[in-house]
Amino acid sequence: MKLRERWRDYWSPREQVDTSPRVSDEVKYTTCYMCACRCGIKVHLKDGGIRFIEGNPRHPVNRGVICGKGASGIMQHYSPARLSKPLLRVGERGAGEFREIEWDEAIATAVDWLSTIRTEDPRKLAFFTGRDQSQSLTGFWATQFGTPNFAAHGGFCSVNMAAAGMYTLGGSFWEFGEPDWERTKLFLMFGVAEDHDSNPIKLALSGLRRRGAKFISINPVRTGYSAIADEWIGIRPGTDGLFVLSLVHELLRADKVDLDYLGRYTNAAWLVIQAPGSADDGLFARNEAGEPLVLDSAGGLTSGLEPGGEARVVGEAQLPDGRRAVPVFQLIAERYLDPRYAPEAVAPVCGIPAETIRRVAGEIAATAFGQEIEIPVAWTD
Repeated sequence: MKLRERWRDYWSPREQVDTSPRVSDEVKYTTCYMCACRCGIKVHLKDGGIRFIEGNPRHPVNRGVICGKGASGIMQHYSPARLSKPLLRVGERGAGEFREIEWDEAIATAVDWLSTIRTEDPRKLAFFTGRDQSQSLTGFWATQFGTPNFAAHGGFCSVNMAAAGMYTLGGSFWEFGEPDWERTKLFLMFGVAEDHDSNPIKLALSGLRRRGAKFISINPVRTGYSAIADEWIGIRPGTDGLFVLSLVHELLRADKVDLDYLGRYTNAAWLVIQAPGSADDGLFARNEAGEPLVLDSAGGLTSGLEPGGEARVVGEAQLPDGRRAVPVFQLIAERYLDPRYAPEAVAPVCGIPAETIRRVAGEIAATAFGQEIEIPVAWTD
């Protein structure tokens, strides 16, 4: 018997089985809350219960990709460890002894405790919530109660990454800001864990590598993203900031800083009051309208909010009250040109060779000032 016939007989209709049976009778579209990415997901339901979760191929964030954590989101509903009622501690603190109570009792207990604390001193209340989907409501409630002592999961997890994104890119990776993945020629990633912005970064890094851009990972551990990087810099934990300041030192020393850009689009030109001992020492100098003051190209004082102005980022000004003020950038330059931020001084602390720090700074400068990025749009005046 020929092989083809044997194969056909083996897979005859009576032998075939359904390899993709329908396991759900309904599909709901939503977003995943197992991390801060908010990937689009399809939740398959059977008789009203969740059967499994898969990525939504039409969602712009993950385009169908789903990680193991997202797929295990079903356990948020069916885990044996899921709490179904409030727990009240009945043993000594730390003993792990609790009993279930009803919601009415929980609310009454909370009101009793909180009323006493608010009468004595609201700041005695410190509370912690889980993943902060309702952070704005939590903050509003804490403010109205009178305590600044509240935190949430994100403060110990992803908010550091969000803050870095806001200061450098204008927004957190997973919301309003991200690197220019389509045009970036040199990409530095500092200490990002594999579960942060996981699926979008995976997709973006694969595209970045295909384009031939260089990817440098600065991370104490070479796992995940670092494994596919062109270069992994195994930095000592907690010294990333010092490493960056050493890069700033080298760029300042080599005069590889776009002063025109800083003067036009940042607060680098805003004047800072230099009056040691006074209450406003170190604050921005402002005019009567409350607008920040800058030095214009002629050396005069003007509002830093004037459109199209050419503000100076170095120099010294005398304010109307006779006090001295200097631009933000000048303070930065004076501070970080100090030899204590030189690669040789920083290297032993960071655990990175001084030559590596100097080379990375050189690559940043060469990419920023020596390479062009073209955007395919028609020129308009």
